[in-house]
Amino acid sequence: MTPLTRIAYRSRQFWNALAGRKTQVPEEVIRPHLSATQVVLFQRMQASEQAHAFRAFERLKAAGQGDPDLLAATLLHDVGKIRSPLTPFDRVLIVLGRYFFPEAAGHWGTGEARGLRRPFVVAAQHPAWGAELAAAAGASAQTCELIHRHQESTSADNPLLAALQAVDDES
Repeated sequence: MTPLTRIAYRSRQFWNALAGRKTQVPEEVIRPHLSATQVVLFQRMQASEQAHAFRAFERLKAAGQGDPDLLAATLLHDVGKIRSPLTPFDRVLIVLGRYFFPEAAGHWGTGEARGLRRPFVVAAQHPAWGAELAAAAGASAQTCELIHRHQESTSADNPLLAALQAVDDES
């Protein structure tokens, strides 16, 4: 996704969040793919993140993907954000910071999630946090690896990771 396409995508997300548009995720659809503990974890995510994860999940299912670890990882890939939820304005700051100050934004993503750096830290570290939370909820090692690596720039070594990244960018 090009930087301008990403900004347009994030702009739509921002306006949808402000308008309060909520997609109800049918629990009966996700329950076969997550344990009861993992469903609770999924439900702790912000409604917009649940909707994003569910759209990505639906795209994988529509494409014929059925790997249980991939489907679970897709539903939980952003669960690390529950440690420090992002507001729509935080998301705007991340997108603009990464676009206009890419090197600085990378630096801002290190350290503790406090102050003006908090959104960048959450954006950078939520995959690792999510993998920890998923492991604590009984997710498989492969599910946790997919969550942990879902923002990596290369996925050539893992077709499941490539599939997750493709739907994450589109959803």
